[in-house]
Amino acid sequence: MVLPLVAALVLTATSTAGADDGRDFISDAKLFYRVVACGGTEAPPPELDATVIEKHCAEMKKRYEYLQTNYIDKARAFFAPLQPVDLPKTVVYPFGGGDLLSALVTFPNATEVTTISLEHAGDPTRLAKLTKKKQLAQSLTDFRAAVEGLMALHDSTSENMRKLEQGGIPGQLSFHMIGMTALGFEPVSLKYFTLNDDGSIHYLSQADIDAVAAKKAKKKRPSWVDTDFSEAFTHMELTFRKAGDPKAPLVVHRHFAWNLGDNGFKGSSLEKHLQAKGKIAAMTKAASYLLWTSSFRAIRDYLLANMTWMASDSTGIEPRAAKKAGFVQTTYGTYKGAFLPEAQPTVNDQMLEMWEKQPKRRLPFRYGYPDSEKHVHLMITVPAPPKPVKPTVAPTPPAGTKPVAPTPPAPTKPASPPAKPATPSTGSAPAGSTPQATPPPETKK
Repeated sequence: MVLPLVAALVLTATSTAGADDGRDFISDAKLFYRVVACGGTEAPPPELDATVIEKHCAEMKKRYEYLQTNYIDKARAFFAPLQPVDLPKTVVYPFGGGDLLSALVTFPNATEVTTISLEHAGDPTRLAKLTKKKQLAQSLTDFRAAVEGLMALHDSTSENMRKLEQGGIPGQLSFHMIGMTALGFEPVSLKYFTLNDDGSIHYLSQADIDAVAAKKAKKKRPSWVDTDFSEAFTHMELTFRKAGDPKAPLVVHRHFAWNLGDNGFKGSSLEKHLQAKGKIAAMTKAASYLLWTSSFRAIRDYLLANMTWMASDSTGIEPRAAKKAGFVQTTYGTYKGAFLPEAQPTVNDQMLEMWEKQPKRRLPFRYGYPDSEKHVHLMITVPAPPKPVKPTVAPTPPAGTKPVAPTPPAPTKPASPPAKPATPSTGSAPAGSTPQATPPPETKK
């Protein structure tokens, strides 16, 4: 039996946890899952036009099928034999705006995923308010145009990310929901939070959200755009599990809107939050070559100090820095130069040299930017294996010389036999007298 979503629950999002856990927007998350990501089988609420949603989901079905064949299946088969069995299940993806999809494709066993970009998570309550048919249709059309890059090319342009910082379907929430749905998951919880000074999480209660309702979230860098929703909806935590399996393990995804430049990240509560995770698996791609620059050294150094395995395109960590930190890099595909002309020439030369020296290895899918000639490429960065310890070998004597026999140990003298006890003399004692014992020598005081 197909049951409609209860509109009142969606509009009011009444599911609220304790004050320490924050308010849960699971009703709104389920609406995004059904209407935007086209997951599940529940009928949409009657307030939203069913024909518009049906048309949207028919288009999305074709995109999911293309994505499965051309990216998900190929990438998972590629990465599986390259990852160690003890790979951490905690994943950090800097410059990963909207791309929970690739994190789940690259790390299918992850239990915690962190993505970080300049874009805010977005207000989850707006979708339920698109009750006019034309308004809903236009919003879904705009969304499909923006998500095209993610579903066809497996990453999103900055322009598409900026477009959905405003409007009824916020980009980060909806894009991450697409990635979750494409891999067969369903939402369990959606919360918003801030970070305490020590990097710990503070989940926002309804009172917290109400207190900043009129305060709009501002752009994280001057070159970006302001939002048109509250700053309460800056960072989000989306928890999900395999669809239809209530006993399936939970996966937690947190998205941070943060400037990862040294002036925003170094010494910040986000840096402390990431440090507390311990060893991680990492990835990045289509990252505008920012890790190549001196302005993003802190996030690069964090990765080098904490990651045990990293997948990236050429926008990952430069070869000299990786080698200095004790890592080795393995190349796949073809690299003939940076995709963006503003990439640093010196690091570009390092990449060219590295790809040139290594054997050609096939890459059957696109992972981030192509190179300057539209070739796909990828690199894996892992700790260098420990150098074997050479056994100590005695030097070989020159030819024609006789080997010198080892010097035998010097003979030791046998221990002297114990002295015989002295026989008391009786010749000087008077007859019949008792011999006197010799007194002990006088000792010094």
